[in-house]
Order: sequence, then C-alpha cells, then structure tokens
Amino acid sequence: MNEDLAQIEMTRCDYPQTKRGYERRLALLISANDLFLERGYDAVSLDDIVNHAGGSKASIYKYFGNKEGLFTSICDYRRDLFFKDVCIPFNPVQNELRPYLITTLITFYKHMIMPENIAFIRLIFERSQKDPQLALYIHEKGPKQVQLAIAKALESCAGKQLLKCDNPLYSAQFYFGILRNLEWRILMGIHIQETDQEIFDCVSYCVDRFLDGHQKV
Repeated sequence: MNEDLAQIEMTRCDYPQTKRGYERRLALLISANDLFLERGYDAVSLDDIVNHAGGSKASIYKYFGNKEGLFTSICDYRRDLFFKDVCIPFNPVQNELRPYLITTLITFYKHMIMPENIAFIRLIFERSQKDPQLALYIHEKGPKQVQLAIAKALESCAGKQLLKCDNPLYSAQFYFGILRNLEWRILMGIHIQETDQEIFDCVSYCVDRFLDGHQKV
C-alpha cells in the first residue's frame, strides 16, 4: 500500500460495537458534515461539532482521532452515498454494454448536480490543496475505483470478443472524459442550459462514438 494511504488508514480509531455507539458516531459525522458545508472546514472547531451534535469531544477522539480523521470519515461516508448506484457491477450475460455505459454516466451526472454534492466536492478541492495525503486517498478510494469498475466491464466484454480493448483502464479514463465539460461547468457554477433530454442525447452520442472506437477490425 502507498505509504501516504497507509498513514491515513492507520489513523482510523475504534468503530462502534453497539447501536448506541453507532448512532453517536453517525450523529457526530452528520453534524460535522453540515457545519463544514455551512461555514467551511477551518471555521469549524471540535467544540462547534459537539455543541451541534451533543456528546463530548472524547467521542470524536475515540471514533475519529482528530478533526482531520473526522473529515476523512465524512469523505468516506459521502463517497459511499455518491457512488453506490453510479457504477453497479456489470454482468455481460444479463447486461448490454451500451445502456450500461449510458446509465452510468447519466446517474453520475444526476449526483453531480445535487447542490450538497457540489458544495462538498468544492470543499474537498480546498482541503486537498492543504493535505496532499487526503487528495491521494480520495482519488484512490473514489474516482479510481469507479474507473476500475468500468475497466473491468470493458475487459469482460473484450474477453467475450464483443469488442476490442487493449488497455481497459485507459479506455475507462477516456470514457469518463465524456462528462468532463459538464463537471467543470457545474463546479465553476456555470448554469447548465441543456435539458435532461439534451444531456441524455449528448451522452448517448458520445458513448456510441466510444464504442465505435472499440469495434473489432
């Protein structure tokens, strides 16, 4: 494991073994999430979080270690919510690749335009400038995992001679580039003028061109 990632993993503290402990941990996590989004990371203290959620700072130290560990846990929590239905496992026997690829991008886009997700991604960008380890951790646990899921789907189809894909990971990175223009516009606060149908038509067109490039010669 990369030493930076290992360092972050090592900071993990006790995970609750009781329902009450789990509820306390979750309350602290959600309260910190709300306060960070409202005020920004640097403007929120551990006392603010405890006053908002109830309990004591001892629980923060027990479950998260410190403020940085708490923020990392929030990133994990929000990542799981964001990606849980973005890239479902692909089964070449049950799924067709084209609708699978289109649905994945449309679902990703719908998550991206949620105001709270936009705000949190901006917060991550701000924090990652000050904490390179966090930036690497988030990339490895988030975007890279989704790229690997798509790469695995492409590799599976290539193995069944359904398409030609010599480097599935490169192709997966190229595939997610379909949304790059929309992502940047969303994060920069530029109004998306296209209708949902226009977004769908654009994504469908790009996926078709993507698949054209992977046809067997």
